Amino acid sequence: MEFHSNSTVFHCDVVGSDAHTTVLLQEAVDALAVKPGGTYVDGTFGRGGHSRLILERLEKTGRLIALDRDPAALAVAQAIDDRRFSVSHNSFSKIQEVLGQFHVDRVDGILLDLGVSSPQLEDASRGFSFRLDGLLDMRMDMSQGQTAAEWLASASEAHLEEVLRNYGEERFAKQIARAIVAARARQPMVTTHQLATLVATIVHARGRENKQNPATRTFQAIRIYLNQELENLSLALPQCVQMLNPGGRLVVISFHSLEDRIVKRFMRQLASSDGMPRKLPLRANEVRLLSRQTLRLVGKAIRPGANEVESNPRARSAVMRVAERINRT
Repeated sequence: MEFHSNSTVFHCDVVGSDAHTTVLLQEAVDALAVKPGGTYVDGTFGRGGHSRLILERLEKTGRLIALDRDPAALAVAQAIDDRRFSVSHNSFSKIQEVLGQFHVDRVDGILLDLGVSSPQLEDASRGFSFRLDGLLDMRMDMSQGQTAAEWLASASEAHLEEVLRNYGEERFAKQIARAIVAARARQPMVTTHQLATLVATIVHARGRENKQNPATRTFQAIRIYLNQELENLSLALPQCVQMLNPGGRLVVISFHSLEDRIVKRFMRQLASSDGMPRKLPLRANEVRLLSRQTLRLVGKAIRPGANEVESNPRARSAVMRVAERINRT
């Protein structure tokens, strides 16, 4: 297999894997409509569930390129000893650049499985989970960038409130931001339990009681902001469409409304000229409008079934959308 870290190429055979239940495994790979000799991209390798199933459906002439920011995920990817498989240590927001490094001009399908993987949540040292006590890190790539603890120590109250409101849709963003600033003046906020306990105190005091952990929205907001998840998604989607062959599929699995909103609007916008104008013959501006149509929506949004949610509760918020490239204008 090939391994790219930025612009350097390595050939390696490393053994190892982590247990992880892949959400919408069969549905996502089925949606790609894998051609045995095609070229595909798994933009979020994770622990490789989708990648392994794609490889099962490829013949010797097929090819799969995977990307991931998480060094732990890359260690798992490096264990796949398969000449058809290549992996790059990069965000999917750089998909065009990465494919260029592998000398690939167009592909037949791209899969993006967004969000956080179970191994990331279950590793206390990563700081993603409010259930486990660990250092507030929250970086997808722990080799670079600011940790959550560092950001919480320096962000202004106004910025804290903005992030919690915009990325977590947190109703009590103002109160939580004020409490964080007051708490850090007494002692540094460096652990997940410190933050989760503080947020729970504020939320319960404000009277919000539901099945969701009170710290869910705060942790989500900080993680999304630090890792620039929405910005990377917005950068990636146009590149994905540009890199698809006609008939190639783009499959995106999202796990919260902010991601899904971006994906839905993007796909609908590029498929917005799906019908012919009512009046014929076509005028020049109508022809130009049709020429901008690049996607065809494939079916409706797909969600996990009751059995999958029961066996894997983290799947309950997943939404999968599929679109097909129809031209290269």
